[in-house]
This record gives sequence, structure tokens and C-alpha cells, in this order.
Amino acid sequence: MSQQTALITGAANGIGWATAQAFAAAGYRIVIADIRPEDADSKARLLGPGHIGVGCDVSDEAEVRRTIGGLDRLDVLVNNAGIASPLLPTANQDLETFQRVLHIHLSGTFLMSREAFRLLSAQGGAIVNISSIAGSAGLPRRNAYGAAKAGIASMTRSMAGEWAGSGVRVNAVAPGYVETALLKTLIDNGSIDGLKMRRRIPMGRLAKPEEIASAILFLCSPAASYITGVTLTVDGGLVAFGGAPGDAYEGD
Repeated sequence: MSQQTALITGAANGIGWATAQAFAAAGYRIVIADIRPEDADSKARLLGPGHIGVGCDVSDEAEVRRTIGGLDRLDVLVNNAGIASPLLPTANQDLETFQRVLHIHLSGTFLMSREAFRLLSAQGGAIVNISSIAGSAGLPRRNAYGAAKAGIASMTRSMAGEWAGSGVRVNAVAPGYVETALLKTLIDNGSIDGLKMRRRIPMGRLAKPEEIASAILFLCSPAASYITGVTLTVDGGLVAFGGAPGDAYEGD
């Protein structure tokens, strides 16, 4: 039997790269798909022989078809690719940027999942989409991003119900604040108050990318064989706390 294959989008850095490493360690052949082909190729080389990196804009139908069509087998798809939205008041947001955020997240998840289903259904498999706590909590100035991530959670449920009979499970992970290079930059330049952010999280710290990757790996594993259509929140208790933006967690 050929080696199980996992395709991970936006996997040249951050959560995607941590996920690629986790699946490689679990014995999967990894396909890193990223809009930056050179970065995808270099990261695949770091994983070792047999892993591949490809350039792919997930919102481009032709590129998605080319990427999926080049595979002979697929067991796992992780829809991680996405972009951040500008931290601007609603009144200052422009339609073009709003639509671009929606298009990349929603169209990208739809296109990759649609094309991947044809391979996944051959032997059964799993899709994990990356949502966010922004999709369930009302985060000011995150209109487009929150709407996109809420849409991904809804799409996850719809596809899960449709494809369960074909042996394809579809779930999502909704991370909270994760210690990525991008978030560190936003904290360092003052766009986000890192201290206030940590004070709202009951566990008192940001997530490590590896912790999100572990949740994704679990949802694709035999241990999750009867789980489909769920969005697993991985946020250190932030949404459960539910405080106002300026509140601090004051547990024991």
C-alpha cells in the first residue's frame, strides 16, 4: 500500500509549517502548497526525501485543479491558507479588501475541498479546515476575517453531512491567539497589546503552533474516526471565559 499523503495549504510558515512537521513525524508524505513556491519547496526539502512543495493560489480554480490533479493519492487535506484583514474601524474599510479576505478564505477552502474529495473518497480520508475564534466571537475591526472564519465553520458542517457516506470526514479547528511570527510582529509594532491579550486567556499564554498542529493531527487520526462536522476550539479557555476586551481572567 502506498504511503498516506497529506496536503497542507499555506504550510511554508506558522501553523501550516508546524502541521506539516507533525504529519511528517507521523509517517505521512507531505505536500506543502503555498502561494510562494520557493518557500514551499525549501520547507519540503527540510522535511526530507519524498516530501514535495508546490506553488498554489488556493483562490485560483486552475491552480487548485493543477495541484490536486498532480497527485496519485490523498488521505488528508488541511485548508490552512489565508490572509489577515487590516485592523481598521468598519467605517474605514474598503470593499475590495473585504471581498479579497472572503475570497481567499472561503473560495480557497471550497475549491481545495471540492477537488480533493475526488481523491479522498477513493479510500476514505479527512479534511480539516482552519476557522478561528474570530468566527464565533465579535472581535472589533475584524469584520471580513470573522465573517470568513464563520463561513468556514458553516462550510465544514455542510460538507461533513454530505460526504460522511463516502468515508470522508470534515472538521475544523478554531485557534485562539497563536505565537506566530505574524502575531509577534503585530505585538512588537504596537498594533496589538500583547499583555492585555494574555491577561484575557485563562491559561495565561498564547498557543504554540505545535499545539494547534496536534489538534489537527488528532482530528485526522483513527482516534477521531467517529468525529465529523465539528469545530474544535483551541484557545486556552478564551472563548469560555467570555470577558469583555479589557477584562482580565482572575481564576484561582
